[in-house]
Amino acid sequence: MTAPTLVWFRQDLRLSDQAALAAAASEGPIVALYVLDDDGPGDWRIGGAQRWWLHHSLTALAKSLGRHRIPLILRRGEAVTAVTAVAKESGATRVHALRHIEPWWQAAEEALAGTLDLVLHPGQQLADPGEIRTGAGGRYRIFTPFWRALAATLPPPKPQPAPKHLHGHGEIRSDRLEDWDLLPTKPDWAKGFDVWTPGEDGAAEAMEDFADRVSAYDHDRNMPSIDGSSRLSPHLHFGEISPAAVWHAAHDAAPHSADPFLREVGWRDFTANLVDQYPKIGRQNGRDAYDRLPWRTGAAADRDFHAWTEGRTGYPIVDAGMRQLWATGWMHNRVRMIAASFLTKHLLLDWRRGERWFWETLVDADYGNNSVNWQWVAGTGIDSNPFGRIMAPLTQSPKFDAADYIRLWVPELRDLPDTTIHDPHGAGCAPKAYPAPLIGHREGRERALAAAAKIKT
Repeated sequence: MTAPTLVWFRQDLRLSDQAALAAAASEGPIVALYVLDDDGPGDWRIGGAQRWWLHHSLTALAKSLGRHRIPLILRRGEAVTAVTAVAKESGATRVHALRHIEPWWQAAEEALAGTLDLVLHPGQQLADPGEIRTGAGGRYRIFTPFWRALAATLPPPKPQPAPKHLHGHGEIRSDRLEDWDLLPTKPDWAKGFDVWTPGEDGAAEAMEDFADRVSAYDHDRNMPSIDGSSRLSPHLHFGEISPAAVWHAAHDAAPHSADPFLREVGWRDFTANLVDQYPKIGRQNGRDAYDRLPWRTGAAADRDFHAWTEGRTGYPIVDAGMRQLWATGWMHNRVRMIAASFLTKHLLLDWRRGERWFWETLVDADYGNNSVNWQWVAGTGIDSNPFGRIMAPLTQSPKFDAADYIRLWVPELRDLPDTTIHDPHGAGCAPKAYPAPLIGHREGRERALAAAAKIKT
């Protein structure tokens, strides 16, 4: 009897354009394995919102594999131990997997390679991070030259369909997904997550829907009241669709106007490139000088932080975004920047507190994107906005026509006209139920600049 080959799924929960699965299928029977490892990632064990998504994505993957009469084996525990155990139980000596750049996955890959024949494949980015090099052979730290170098390698290879012939291998013990308790019970804080359809089919539907809108992306993506975002980020994070498939679908739908969106797909590659160089980027400032920045701490800072998480800052566009995040596990990208700037500049709170909140509440919380984006807004990153560039929520809100967005997520303000809804306190018409601003814009800006000045002396 031919020994099986093990396919180790992680953030690549799809059958199409899945190089590890295709390679394993060409060798004979396969064992499909997913390990829920809450130990190896440490502080980056997947958060509550991601766990909801994972439950449904694994359900979808198991259904797809089931059509081929292949069970999805589930194990919970430390990844290296679990993969090694399943390989031994099944008689597999070779493991195929897509290469991952997160530091905990790289550590697991290194450990497994010492005991099993581990074959790693590309497929998580448009190009493997180490392949995009400067003319001198170095690594990029700034996005624009990185994007130029990456774009020169595009288009990526055409996405490959799922293997037609897949064969399983015997009976192997598996955990029950229901026993992992990934879904919330009481209270059911995920009841608003029904706007999402996790899984490979859901990703394909999201891509098809966005293909009809990609030509308007450059304008519409900045308008919170318009459905202009792709909403592909959680599908990409969980690998339910490959970046190559996204690139080709967008380019084919709008060959002359898809570049602004494709550049954002390239940003995802850029953050992976930075993580590959600086694995601790989720905790360490990209610029050492900001280690001396006097972030606020103490009871008042904690109260402000909790008001921010609950959408009670007194700034309508910030509050709308934070409430959308809690209700749906996602926030409009323009509003993410405004909310992050407000936390780090107006409230002078450490970006890592915001990163932790987003990690717990976003369905698309990606180690690279979440860490690099927070540092970009905070001004602490390797490639980032200057700290002194402080977004003005009361200006950004009318500029990007966020009135209807605010009405949707801040119902206390829904009866206000466009002329006052962006700044009801300034207009003197704020309802009693709506909280007062935590701090004035000018006061917050001056405090932030004064704090930044201290690290330069």
